[in-house]
Amino acid sequence: MDYTQKMMQADALKGKTIVVTGGGSGLGKAMTTYFLELGANVVISSRNQEKIETTARELEAQTGGKVLAAPCDVRHYDQVEALVKQANETFGSVDILVNNAAGNFISPTERLSSNAFDTIIDIVLKGTKNCTLAFGKHWIEQKQTQKVVLNIVTTYAWTGSAYVVPSATAKAGVLAMTRSLAVEWAKYGMRFNAIAPGPFPTKGAWDRLLPGNLKEQFDLAKKVPLKRVGAHQELANLTAYLVSDFSAYINGEVITIDGGEWLKGAGQFNLLEDIPEELWDMLEAMIRAKKGS
Repeated sequence: MDYTQKMMQADALKGKTIVVTGGGSGLGKAMTTYFLELGANVVISSRNQEKIETTARELEAQTGGKVLAAPCDVRHYDQVEALVKQANETFGSVDILVNNAAGNFISPTERLSSNAFDTIIDIVLKGTKNCTLAFGKHWIEQKQTQKVVLNIVTTYAWTGSAYVVPSATAKAGVLAMTRSLAVEWAKYGMRFNAIAPGPFPTKGAWDRLLPGNLKEQFDLAKKVPLKRVGAHQELANLTAYLVSDFSAYINGEVITIDGGEWLKGAGQFNLLEDIPEELWDMLEAMIRAKKGS
């Protein structure tokens, strides 16, 4: 069996409108592509307007679907409210929110400034909160039901992980919010679930996390019992199922898709304990150089 094959029936999301934060590249783009192929309209948001506009044109040509590229910094509630308004004006209503926007970098925590820590918290936790509140309140006020919120977390949301402490902290908060609102807002006709992916390499995110030849030195596939990393379509298949009506009785769950990685050893980055101090200096210099490019 080819695990990169598409899973859902062709019209599984027909008539749905889905907002994907961070939908312009990487896993967000993979999910958006599959949503479009299944008949949904999709709104993609990012701080990078040029990126999402390019992605929107590309995916519309590829799938024949409709994509709205809506610039938005999820850290700012007023911009998220503008996103809600633009999405509803364009497509009439929004059915599904996928909180995918994230940020991360690896570093010993003692090397982090307070601002660096806050940056990750603001994107991941505050950004997810902003989008969830803005869309959720709109749905409640408009008495719209059968809505779905899907949050992308990580396996270290419940185990914690060294060297990515801001991300682990933020993702743990997102997971708690997912489970809490699954109970509280079910009465309004909303479902909340989360996906915890293991290693699904994307060029942008993984180049920032492990620049240079560090990807070869720290091969995360070796930590996975299945001895491979995930294919983007595998994650897109799971995402499409969880936002579709076929999963209507799943609420408050976090689904792990990591090939058994977290069971083998909690925390994707704990292996970085073996990095000598001199290599951390080199890593920090490479990350700063890439950030400035």
